[in-house]
Amino acid sequence: MSVLVVLKIQGNPNDLESYANGPGGDLMRRVAEAGKAAGAMHHLFAAGDNEVIVVDEWPDEQSFHAFFAGQPDIPEVMRAGGAQGQPQISVYRMLDTPDRF
Repeated sequence: MSVLVVLKIQGNPNDLESYANGPGGDLMRRVAEAGKAAGAMHHLFAAGDNEVIVVDEWPDEQSFHAFFAGQPDIPEVMRAGGAQGQPQISVYRMLDTPDRF
């Protein structure tokens, strides 16, 4: 069963969105393609109050950590997107329930 990975990053969501829709768009697409190639099944960003969360689905925790640790462009995306400090990473086991869609 796959895992849900949630990264919580302090920073202004508008800064990330401006970067993503401007100079960082191509780099972020390349990181996403590399993630897919490494096994990522789903990926999205969401905004909170002075925070950004990343929600990914990966086949297992090890695949995520190997990708995140070895992907050289992620630090640039975080820096240019306004991240303030390192992300808080949580990994959750997906439950197999009949109401999942």
